[in-house]
Amino acid sequence: MIDDVAKDYLHGQLRSTRQALVWKLDGLSEYDVRRPLTATGTNLLGLVKHLATWEARYLGEIFDRPFPEPLPRWQDADGSDLWATPGETREQIIDFYQRAWEHADATIKELSIDAPGHVPWWPRPNVKLFNIMIHVLQDTTRHAGHADILREQLDGRTGVMAEYEEQIDTAAREAYWAKIERAAQEAADCSHHADLSDTHCPVGTP
Repeated sequence: MIDDVAKDYLHGQLRSTRQALVWKLDGLSEYDVRRPLTATGTNLLGLVKHLATWEARYLGEIFDRPFPEPLPRWQDADGSDLWATPGETREQIIDFYQRAWEHADATIKELSIDAPGHVPWWPRPNVKLFNIMIHVLQDTTRHAGHADILREQLDGRTGVMAEYEEQIDTAAREAYWAKIERAAQEAADCSHHADLSDTHCPVGTP
C-alpha cells in the first residue's frame, strides 16, 4: 500500500540523515565539536543534542509513548539543548541521540502512518504520524545542512559518509572559489556602473 511505501521511504531518509549528522563529528577535537561557529552560537555537538531531545519528544510523548529518560519540559525550553556543558561528553550525547532514535524507530514501526498524536505547542495540535515524520525529517535535514557548513569551515571535509568522501584537492578548490569570487565582483561592479549610467552590462557566459 502507498501508506507503507511512504512511511518506509521517510523512515529510510531519516535514518541516513541521522548517520550523516553524527559522522560530521568524526575526527574532531573536543573543542571543535563544541565551539560556536556562527554569530548565534551554532555548534556541531549542540546540533546533535538538540535533535536528540526533540526526536525523543516528537516521536515519544506526542503519541503517548514517552521517552523512558527525563527530558526538559517543552515549556522550559531555554536553548540549553543547543550546546554541550563541560560535564557532558561527546559519547554521552551521541549515545543519547542513538537511544532517542531507537525509541523513535519503535514508534514509527508500531504505529500506522495515520496514527493520531497531539502537539500542545503547535497552533493546530492534532496531528498524524505522517505529519510528525515529515517534521522530524525536515528538522534533521536542515540541521545536517548546518553541520555540513560548520565542518567545512573547520577542516574542509565534505560529504555525507566516509565511503563517499573524496580527497581534498586544495588547488582545485581555490581555483573554483576564485572563479565564483570573480563572478560576484563583476556582478557588483556591473550593478554599480548601471546605477550610475542607467545602462546594463552585456550578458556573458561563465
